[in-house]
Parts: sequence; C-alpha cells; structure tokens
Amino acid sequence: MILAIAFLSVIVFLVLGISIPLTFLGAAAIIVYCSGSDPMFLLSYGGSQINNVLLLTIPLFVLAGAVIDHGGIGRRLIDSVEKLGFGKIKGGLGIVTAISSAVFGAISGSAGATIACIGSIMSPRLEENGYEKGFIGSLISSCAVLGLLIPPSMSMILYGWVGGQSVLACFLATIIPGIILVILFSTVNLFYAAKNKNIVKSVDSKPVASTQGKKKSSIPALLMPFVILGAIYGGVMTTTEAAALSVIYAIPVAMLYYREMSMGDLRDSLISAGKTTGVIMMMLFSVMILSRLYTMNNVPQMLLKMLTSISDSPAVIMIMINLFMILLGMLMDDTSGVLLATPILLPIVTELGVSPIQFAAIVGVNLGMGNITPPTAPLLYLGGKISGAEVKEMLPYTMRLILFAWLPTLIITTYVPDLSLFLPRLFGYC
Repeated sequence: MILAIAFLSVIVFLVLGISIPLTFLGAAAIIVYCSGSDPMFLLSYGGSQINNVLLLTIPLFVLAGAVIDHGGIGRRLIDSVEKLGFGKIKGGLGIVTAISSAVFGAISGSAGATIACIGSIMSPRLEENGYEKGFIGSLISSCAVLGLLIPPSMSMILYGWVGGQSVLACFLATIIPGIILVILFSTVNLFYAAKNKNIVKSVDSKPVASTQGKKKSSIPALLMPFVILGAIYGGVMTTTEAAALSVIYAIPVAMLYYREMSMGDLRDSLISAGKTTGVIMMMLFSVMILSRLYTMNNVPQMLLKMLTSISDSPAVIMIMINLFMILLGMLMDDTSGVLLATPILLPIVTELGVSPIQFAAIVGVNLGMGNITPPTAPLLYLGGKISGAEVKEMLPYTMRLILFAWLPTLIITTYVPDLSLFLPRLFGYC
C-alpha cells in the first residue's frame, strides 16, 4: 500500500504541474498521514542532512557556469576545438559542437549552462553551414547532457552525497560513457551531413572569438578544466575547494583578460546562481524527507520483492530498473531524478551485485537521456528555444540520437562494468 502511495502521489502531482519541491513535500505529507510517522522528526532530519559542506559545490559550480557563459570563455573553448581541424570536413561543425559541450561540461558541471552557452554560439553557425533547425536543436540538446557526465558533475555530487559514495569515484565513472557519447553523436552527425547536400565545409569560417572583435588567446579558457580537475585528482584540493577555485579563476579571466564581463554581468550571474541554488536546496530538503520515509517504510525492499517476483535474473531486473529510470527522467529533471532514484534503487542494485560506482554511471546516462525524451524533456525544449526549431521538427532527429547513441551507451554501461569502473580502479577509488 505504501509503495503504491509513494509513487502514485509523485506522478499525480507532476501531472498536475506542481513544482518538484512541493511535489516531494506533498508526497511526504501523504505518506506521513498514512503511516503515522512523526513529522517533527522528519523536519529536523531534512535540515540536518543538507547541513553538509559538500553541498557548497553546487552554488559555486553554478556561479562558475554563469561567469563562463557571460564572460566569453565559452567562445574561446569553441575556437580551441575548431582549431583541431574539424572545419575541414563536411559536418565538422557538428563534431565541434559535441566536443565543445564536453569541454564546457568539464568546467560548469551543468547541462543547462552548457546548452545556454555552447548552443547559443553554435546554433547560428550550424544554420549558416546548411544544417536544418530540427537537427540543430536535437544535437545541441543531446550534447548539453555531456555537462552531466563529464566531471565535475552536479548530478554525480548529489548521487555521491545521497548514496554515501566517493564523489571523485562517481566523477571518474561517467567519463568513459561521456566519451562514447561524444563519438556516437559525432558519428550520427557525419551520417546526417553526408546525406544532406545543403551542408558545406566550415573551413573558411572565422573563429568565433575573432568575429566578436576579440583576438586574445584561448589558452586561459582551455586551461580551466585542467586546472580544476588537476587540483581534484592531484589531491591538492577537495571537490568543494576546486569549485571555489573555478569561480576564483573564471572571474578575473572573464573581467580582466578577455574584458567581456562587466560588473553588471557579474551581478546578474550572482543573482542567477542564487536563484538556482535556492531551488536546488529546497529540492534537497524535500527529497531527503521523502527518501527517509521510503526507507522507514521499506519501499526499496518492497520494490525489490516486486521485481524479483517477475524475474530472478539480475540482467532482466536491470532492464526493468533502466526502464523505471527512463520513465523517471521523462517526468522530471536530472537533479530531481538523482535525488529520488538513488535512495530507492541503490539498495536494490547492491543486492544484485552491481557496484554503487557503476550504478552512478548508469543513473547519469539514464537521466541524461530522460532530459531529451518527451513529455517533460527540459533540455529538448530549451534546445528548441535556442535553435528556433519546433519540437515536432526535432523529434525525428532526437529519436535517431536516442536509438544510435544513447541506447547503445546505456546498454554497454549497464552490462559491461569495466567500462565505468576502469578509471575509479586506476585511481584507487574502488
């Protein structure tokens, strides 16, 4: 009974259009009423759980992403990627979009910031080179999800926090799936370009930064992900300290070196980061209460019993878990999905013998795909807004990317553990 209430209440509230934090709190209130739990204990529990220094990484990376977006650093990253020579081949700009999104994700840790920055720069250039708007919107939406997989990733920070796992190990687990997605996105793009006679080579296009009248070196922008990740994995800084370093590094580069960010832009970035952080922290508070109720009422155990009653094969159960997360991703954003799925599913996959670190990669790929899968598909709608494409124009291309890029990556990540565990083992995290 509690299991049915737990899931149906969340789904009903989402369908009614209630915000995610209020959805979680509403579901928690219903379960408290039905189970007779102590609401005061839950309130104090939720408050104590979010009093964690690790969560400071969230506003810091959000702020860094806003500064990078406003300060011209993203344009320099694109210039650096394009200088690798992809403009000399037909469809090269699509490859530039995929790689630039991955590099940008290594700085901001946010899919929203990635699509806002890289998407707004690359969309007009892709259109000039003959790409259809529907494909542009689909490509930049899918590539933006790399911001969730290439470390540092806010989704993996939350997964590590909720699941009690090493955040650094979770970061490493998603790198190879992210690289596979870059390769598959680029491959699908090349097939599309080969069949589209309107697409031309971009060899004669000017660098993005140069078209803006700014000819300064892109080296400071390109060094940023190496500085941040080097500090983390070199053992010099914690994740939180590295997040602070990303802000300290980005602001002077944007304001003093490139001189594309004013004090007004910095103020807007601070306000934007504050609003985003407020929503996330409210979401964290509400979901911690709901997840505690799930645990107290043995929801994970009941769900495992239900799944094993259908099949006792771990491979089949993992298919059902993947389908559940895909549906979850279709209904809510990645942050909400991670917070809801982790406490419910982590005990189940652990019982099946799946490493919690491997499951981090599975969650990242699943919920990333959900972000571009209707009906909710927040990144798909944002990609349509930036590219000027209707969602109906984007859907055929999105389905191709899901079929030929997302699903193969998800299957490999789920059933080949060494794919996501190789780097964590290499660095001694598992």
